[in-house]
Amino acid sequence: MGQDEPIERWTAKRRAALVLRVLKGETSVTEAARQHGLTVAEVEGWQDQFLRAAENGLRRRPKDEDALKEEHIKKLKQKIGDLVVEND
Repeated sequence: MGQDEPIERWTAKRRAALVLRVLKGETSVTEAARQHGLTVAEVEGWQDQFLRAAENGLRRRPKDEDALKEEHIKKLKQKIGDLVVEND
């Protein structure tokens, strides 16, 4: 990005709109990332956050933000453990 180019601000509303375009099949994660100068990991992360928040919003008793983060950390640690076992 050049010095004269404006820096895009990714508000929650803009991130949600991009994720919805991906979920609707209007664009792919890879294409969205390329078009907006993002990494695939960033777009996938936003998509994961969006889906977790949506699921939580539909619960009878929604979890608080800290509980959601702890649950996500637990899942990531499990993935790491699985990958370590796979590579041994």
